[in-house]
Amino acid sequence: MTSRALTSALVLSLLSCVSLLACTPEARSTPEAPPSTPAPAPAEPAPEAKAPAPAVDPVDAAVNASDRSEADRALDAGRQPAELLKFFGIAPGMKVAELAAGGGYTAELLARIVGPSGQVYGQNTKFILERFAAGPWSERLAKPVMKDVVRVDSDMDTPLPESAQNLDAVLMVLFYHDTVWLKADRARMNRAIYDALAPGGVYGIVDHSARPGDGTSQVETLHRIEESVVIEEVEAAGFLLEERATFLSHPDDTRDWNASPSKAGEKRGTSDRFVLRFRKAKDGYQKCPTQRSQMCTKIYRPVCADVDTGIRCIRAPCPTVEQRTYASDCTACADAKVIGHRPGACPAAEQTDPSGKPKTPGAVTE
Repeated sequence: MTSRALTSALVLSLLSCVSLLACTPEARSTPEAPPSTPAPAPAEPAPEAKAPAPAVDPVDAAVNASDRSEADRALDAGRQPAELLKFFGIAPGMKVAELAAGGGYTAELLARIVGPSGQVYGQNTKFILERFAAGPWSERLAKPVMKDVVRVDSDMDTPLPESAQNLDAVLMVLFYHDTVWLKADRARMNRAIYDALAPGGVYGIVDHSARPGDGTSQVETLHRIEESVVIEEVEAAGFLLEERATFLSHPDDTRDWNASPSKAGEKRGTSDRFVLRFRKAKDGYQKCPTQRSQMCTKIYRPVCADVDTGIRCIRAPCPTVEQRTYASDCTACADAKVIGHRPGACPAAEQTDPSGKPKTPGAVTE
C-alpha cells in the first residue's frame, strides 16, 4: 500500500471515531435541567391569643372557697352572705369587726375577704360564749384562715379594744335585738362603735323584723325588733342611714314566731330581715356652706348639727319622732326648727291671724 493510501485510511478511521463519540450521552452539549427544589410546607397558623380570665370577686371567692365547712355552706341560702358583704362594701385590706360573732360564720368570711393585709376583730360577750359559742368559736379560731383574727371577749357597752381604731366597717348580724333584753347600754355601745370607725366607715346591721308597733316588746320572746327603733337609736349616735337592702326581706313572714336559731326549726333562714347600712360622716360634724337649698319640709325636727357626708352637706336632725302640722309651705319654712328653714319665708300678711294678732310661726293649733 502506498503512503497516500495509508494516510487516507487513517483519516477515515479517525472521522468514524469522532462521529461515534458525538452520539454518546456524555458528549451532548445541552446540559440537563437540575432537579426542582420541593416547595416549602405551608406554615402552621399561629395559636390565637387567649382572652384573660375575668377577675374573681374577692367576696365570691371567699363564699365559694372549697375548704369552707358543710355546716357553713348549709346556712348560705338563708343568709345570702355574698350579697350581704358586698352591700357593706367589704374588700381586701380592710380593718373590720364583727360584734356578737357567735361561732364565727361571718367572721371567717371577713377574714377570707380582707386577707393578710387586712385585720378582723371578732367580739363575743361572756354570755354568748357560756350559752353556746365557746366551743365552736375556739374551734374556728384554730383554722389557718383565722390565724390573724383578733379574739375580743367584752361587754356590749364597750365592745371593742382600744387597738380597734379607724376601722372600715363594724357589723352586727342578727343580734341587735338581743342587746335590748340583755340590758346593754345601747347608746354607749353605738357611740363606741362610732368612735372606733374611721371617717366614712360603715356600721352594718341585720336583724329579724318585728311587726309594726311592736317596738322592742318582742326582743326576747320572738327575737325580733322593729326596724324604726334601730334606725332611731343608731342615728342618735351620729350615724347617717345611707341605704336599706331588701335581699333578706320575706314579706310573707307573719312575724309572730320565734326567729331564734334554736327555736325556728325548719323556718330558720326565712324570717323577714332588714339590712341597714349606716355611715360615719367623712369629716364628722362641721359647718356647712352658707349657700343652701331653697327646699324645705313640713317635718319638725330640731337640728343638732350640720354634717358633711362626703357626698353632700345636710342638716342632721336630732333623734325625735315629733311632728307638727303647718298651714302652708311658707309657715313650715318660717319655723327655725324645720329642716330647710328660711328666715322670712312667709309674706308679712300671713304672719297675722284674722283678729290682727301676730301668728306664732310654724305650728298650727288644731
